[in-house]
Amino acid sequence: MLPRLIYLLSFMNLLAFSSTAQTRLDGYIADAVRHNQAITRQNFQLEKSMYALQEAKAFFMPQASVLANYTKSGGGRTIDLPLGDLMNPVYSTLNELTASQKFPQLSNESILLNPDNFYDAKVRASLPLINTEIWYAKKIRQEDITRQQAILNVYKRQLVKDVKTAYYQYFQAVRAVEVYNSALKLVQENIRVNQSMLKNGIRNSTSLTRAQTELQQVETAIAQAKNQQQNARAYFNFLLNRPLTDSIQLDSTIATLPAAIPATGTQQREELRQFETTKRMALLAEKKEQALFTPKVSTFLDLGSQGFNWKVDNKSRYYLWGVNLQWDLFTGGQRKQRIKQARADASIAQTAYDETARSLELELNNAANNYNTASANFNIAQTQLQLSEKYFSDQMKVYREGQLLYIELLDAQNQLTQSRLQLLQAWARVQVSAAEIERAQASYPLPNIQ
Repeated sequence: MLPRLIYLLSFMNLLAFSSTAQTRLDGYIADAVRHNQAITRQNFQLEKSMYALQEAKAFFMPQASVLANYTKSGGGRTIDLPLGDLMNPVYSTLNELTASQKFPQLSNESILLNPDNFYDAKVRASLPLINTEIWYAKKIRQEDITRQQAILNVYKRQLVKDVKTAYYQYFQAVRAVEVYNSALKLVQENIRVNQSMLKNGIRNSTSLTRAQTELQQVETAIAQAKNQQQNARAYFNFLLNRPLTDSIQLDSTIATLPAAIPATGTQQREELRQFETTKRMALLAEKKEQALFTPKVSTFLDLGSQGFNWKVDNKSRYYLWGVNLQWDLFTGGQRKQRIKQARADASIAQTAYDETARSLELELNNAANNYNTASANFNIAQTQLQLSEKYFSDQMKVYREGQLLYIELLDAQNQLTQSRLQLLQAWARVQVSAAEIERAQASYPLPNIQ
């Protein structure tokens, strides 16, 4: 009787984790967040959005570039200058009057329009002065970072729930093996008692044979339970991106099961924030298209040198400053259609928000119902285990006195084993349903695992 009471007390104590256990579980959750491949992929997406924001901010800064070109040409259009026809008669008259040849004869000139052996090299600096497009683009990029952060947190919260569920299931699998090992000890004790009774002529061999058959069944159940334990361990390690056979530390320090969890609603769910941000992005895109009617104004400054035959001197160097204006008065209705598209995107996001909000409310309602049912079943399982312990103890006492059939003792023993397994299953269901409520309300403190 005493060993079974000790087992009952220890098993009841193991039905919940202490703060130490939760701390260890939180440590596993933090490891999963750091090493899970899906989380890592979403972190890269968030980094990409941050880089896109920096790119959008860079459009407000001055831009400098080096521009150069060289032209070598021959043939083409020309400009004819009749210098000889115009000046030679005058020069001839002057030579006669001065009795000298100071004024030479000139030839007519033909100048190519295409520059030959000409270069132009400059540094251009430009700066936008008025540009609503890049201003709204920066705002959209900022909202996209918020959206990507919400998506990342959705992955984190789902991972938290999966890790907790896997941890509780592994705990359940480990304890199930212990339950069957305890049942195995009871069967082995029954075999020893039946062998002694058979030897003393108190019992026939039927009870011994039945006990040996039960031994085979329990050993089969132990093998199945160990297989479930290995599978649960592999899945837990998979979530943490660790080798599948790594050991998992379980805490035996005792505490109570989760108390009644207050319903805080689904307002903190990142899925809703995601759609809210998507809608804001669509509205900003609409405003950006509407603001494109505002003129774009920019300024520039060129510092360079240009000339023929690669000559660089005071005459070749130059600067050029100016202001550019672009005002799109008519675009064939493109802006109008883009505005309609942005409004449609905003409506889509709002519809998705409403649908998701109702879906999350249903999820929370179901999770709360499951938790209440699991808690009630756990209380019932506790009572059943206590009754099964007492019933088995009474039956064992009567059996040893030779006043009970072995089949009746075996029934009490199987009832005890099933009560222990049911209590363990009820405990796991309470823990899992509590994790489901935590997920449905987005109440796990994510900042602790950043």
